[in-house]
Amino acid sequence: MKVAVFSSKNYDIKYLNEANEAKGNMHELSFFEPRLTYDTLSMAYGYKVISAFVNDRIDRNVLEKLKKNGTEMIAMRSAGFNNVDIKAAKEFGISITRVPAYSPNAVAEHTVALILALNRKVHKAYNRVREGNFSLDGLMGFDLAGKTVGIIGTGKIGQNVARILKGFDTKIIAYDKYKNPEFEKYDAEYTDLDTLFEKSDIISLHCPLLPETYHIINKRAIGIMKEGVMIINTSRGELIDTLDVVEGLKNRKIGYLGLDVYEEEEDLFFKDMSDIVITDDVFSRLITFPNVIVTGHQAFFTENAIKNISEVTINSITEFENSETLTNEIII
Repeated sequence: MKVAVFSSKNYDIKYLNEANEAKGNMHELSFFEPRLTYDTLSMAYGYKVISAFVNDRIDRNVLEKLKKNGTEMIAMRSAGFNNVDIKAAKEFGISITRVPAYSPNAVAEHTVALILALNRKVHKAYNRVREGNFSLDGLMGFDLAGKTVGIIGTGKIGQNVARILKGFDTKIIAYDKYKNPEFEKYDAEYTDLDTLFEKSDIISLHCPLLPETYHIINKRAIGIMKEGVMIINTSRGELIDTLDVVEGLKNRKIGYLGLDVYEEEEDLFFKDMSDIVITDDVFSRLITFPNVIVTGHQAFFTENAIKNISEVTINSITEFENSETLTNEIII
């Protein structure tokens, strides 16, 4: 099976090739570094199967063209699929698979790393020491013990965040449309969204991007929150209205912000832009705040996760070639 792999980096090449070798090199993998967009569609011509990533733009126009070019299946190398027009894919007869649970531990651990780094100002201390400045002024943090952490989205990642933070003796409250009995094992209390905003010292986002969760963190929500609240987002960038969050940072309602995702990240993340002027003024303003840490969508990025993503992706492609039921197909 000929497979076009878009948004491919060195690690994708390494682990996808290893997963393919484990299957006896069943598939002929062609790796393309650019994102899949309407402008790069010509690279996909003649490929029955395409593998794509979170910032590839797979809208109706792209899917229609792909179908005309002979594509029958897209294997997403991610859990999220908000960048794919699933209804259009169904209409054009293109199967879409994903990797539903590559490593919930990876994202959960990165979430807690952001919380600890922001609280104890590790990013500031690191830079100071390198400059020979050992002053402690401005580096005071707080004990996590006794703080209330509000978790929005209580799937496997949210559940693992609760498990880790319970070890810090925090109080866990949560909001989710569907309650998870496993989550409640950590003495977590489900509540409504406004109550979570009002009571939480730390708010961590782990919900999917849906119409009802788009900009779930906005001006109104921030207005309800505690003074100096910490907000962490390792889920999807569009969960946060960045302009409203910038305003919350400016008026000091938000005391700490940790982001691994950004709502306009597709033109920034997964690239080396160190020699390029960043023209996104909102992002540029965001990273000027000393109480903000932004990482470039790396929460998932562990060896375990990339290996699992590659193996599940190759398995999905193999199932498709063998006309088997697609275990991880997205069904609407």
